[in-house]
Amino acid sequence: MLQKQNLMHSVRHTWQTSIHEKFPISPAKQDLAPPDKSMIKKKSTKLEWEEADDIKVDIEHILQTIELPHIDSKRLFCFRTVGAKARAYARIWTFPKIFQRALLIEPAYVIEVLSKHYDKLSKDEQKKVLIHELLHIPKNFSGALLPHRSRGRHLETLANKLFKEYKQMTNF
Repeated sequence: MLQKQNLMHSVRHTWQTSIHEKFPISPAKQDLAPPDKSMIKKKSTKLEWEEADDIKVDIEHILQTIELPHIDSKRLFCFRTVGAKARAYARIWTFPKIFQRALLIEPAYVIEVLSKHYDKLSKDEQKKVLIHELLHIPKNFSGALLPHRSRGRHLETLANKLFKEYKQMTNF
C-alpha cells in the first residue's frame, strides 16, 4: 500500500514538473496565478441577533390597521441581524411542525430584518417589507410558510395592495 502511494506521488510530481517544463508560465501571467491560500485574508464578520422591539411595534400597528385577523401577534417574534451577508431586507422563520408536536408548543414565527439593508429603507418601504413578510403566514397560522407565487396569487401584488390600504387608513 505504501509503495502504491509513493508511486502515485512520484507520478503526480513528475507530471506537474513535466507540464511546466513544456508549458512554462510567462512572467506576465505569474501575477494572475492564484495566490497561496495562506496569503488570502478572510473577512470575519460576527453574526449578531438582537430583539427588535421597534419592528414588533410596527407590526402590531400594521395588524391593527389592515385586516389580517389570522395572525397572533403574541406568537410573532422580531429580531434585527447585524453581520448577515444575505441580500434580503427581511426574512420570516418558523419552527418545523414535527418539532412543534414533539415539544408540545404552539406555532410561532420570527421576522428577522437584516440591518445592513432594512435600516437604509424609508419608513414606507420598511412597512411594505413587513407586510410582505406577514403575507407568508397562512390563514390557519399553522407554522407553515406560503410561497411568493401560488394558484392565482402573487404575494408582491397583494403586499402592494395592502400597503396602499395601510397608507390610506393611517393618513386620516
